[in-house]
Amino acid sequence: MEIKAKSIYYPPGGILIWIIIYLELITFGMAILALAYYGSEERELFHNSSLKLNKTIGTINTILLLTSGFFVAKGIHFFKAANIKKALFYFNWAMVGGFGFLVLKSFEYYEKLQAGLHMDYNSFFRFYWLLTGFHFIHVLVGLVILLVITFSIRKKQTEASFEDIEASASFWHMCDLIWLLLFPVLYLLF
Repeated sequence: MEIKAKSIYYPPGGILIWIIIYLELITFGMAILALAYYGSEERELFHNSSLKLNKTIGTINTILLLTSGFFVAKGIHFFKAANIKKALFYFNWAMVGGFGFLVLKSFEYYEKLQAGLHMDYNSFFRFYWLLTGFHFIHVLVGLVILLVITFSIRKKQTEASFEDIEASASFWHMCDLIWLLLFPVLYLLF
């Protein structure tokens, strides 16, 4: 089952997933611009608040998501080559990376709540909770999508649609990209 390449003008996963991705990126982009604006208005507060974030967990989470994105790309490569066993191997490891991200982020959330750094603590933490919480939900949805795709690949009765797999990978890479924007802005720049 060799997958034929589509036209260069055809976006991977179809146009609908790209409309969703663009809308999500615009939404996160506007929120990050608002964060930057308020951060410039309250520099000291944002700097001191940023120091309360766990940069080690943030860095490990960045590595987990990037590695997971690499595994998704490898899974797509092997699916295209009709090597289902290797494709499943990489998709499973991608899900492990995503799950690891969620576990570490949950631990970080627990730390913040224990320290009293909730959403109403100050404007920095309002942005922190909204942006990272919204991203957390996206990663969770991405994991569900990868799980569904993995099950559909495993089924012998029905073949997984390559377009569905591309769309899933595109959504997962959007989660990577959003985190690559959030991590430096929240953890490093202020």
